[in-house]
Amino acid sequence: QVQLAESGGGEVQPGGSLRLSCEVSGVTGEHYAIGWFRQRPGDERTWISCIANRDNSIKYRTYVEGRFTASRDDAKKTMYLDMNTVAPDDTGVYYCGVVMDSYYCYGVDYWGNGTLVTVSS
Repeated sequence: QVQLAESGGGEVQPGGSLRLSCEVSGVTGEHYAIGWFRQRPGDERTWISCIANRDNSIKYRTYVEGRFTASRDDAKKTMYLDMNTVAPDDTGVYYCGVVMDSYYCYGVDYWGNGTLVTVSS
C-alpha cells in the first residue's frame, strides 16, 4: 500500500526559505512520477514540480523554477522541496502525489494529506 506523508510546512516571511519533506513507502516498480502539488485558497490543486523516476528528469512550473528545488534521498525514501525567496502567492497546502506508469504528474493515483505553508509578514 502506497503511503505519502508530508511535513515541514509552517509560517515563513516573504523572501524566506522553507524545506518540505515527503516520506514515501509502498511504491513498487520503476515507472512512476512523483511530484509536489500546491493548492492555493480558492484554486485547484496543480503540480509545481515533477520527477520521473525512470530517467530522474525533473520539471518545474515556470513560476517556481529557479526558486524551488525538488530532490530525493532514495536511502531515506524521502522527497524534498526546497523553497527559496518565497512570496505571499506561495501560500497554500502542499501535497506530494504519485502517478503510476507515467512520466508526468497528471491523474494522481496516490496523495499525501498535505502540509500548510503560509507566507506572511
